[in-house]
Amino acid sequence: MFKHIVMWKFKEFAEGKTKEENMDWVKSHLEALPAIIPCLKSVKVIKDVTRSPRSFDMMLITEFETPEDLQTYLVHPDHKEVSSYVALVKEARGSVDYFE
Repeated sequence: MFKHIVMWKFKEFAEGKTKEENMDWVKSHLEALPAIIPCLKSVKVIKDVTRSPRSFDMMLITEFETPEDLQTYLVHPDHKEVSSYVALVKEARGSVDYFE
């Protein structure tokens, strides 16, 4: 499987919502994507519990059969909707892609 991991730090307040409200919106919308995007084999969204200043606030782990499937996912309109919203409410982003 090909895995795509993304981590975000969220702004304390953005788009009229608190950090927690934005994280909940992003989490619920990401978790809905496997039913919409067939090449997306699994989604796991994890919120940080330590709240350390060095920690990211949320992590996304997605699984695909191939790197090409990741590219299909990235340009899918439903993913782009979530991604566009995240761009407005995040402070920082990191990612890792690998085969397992």
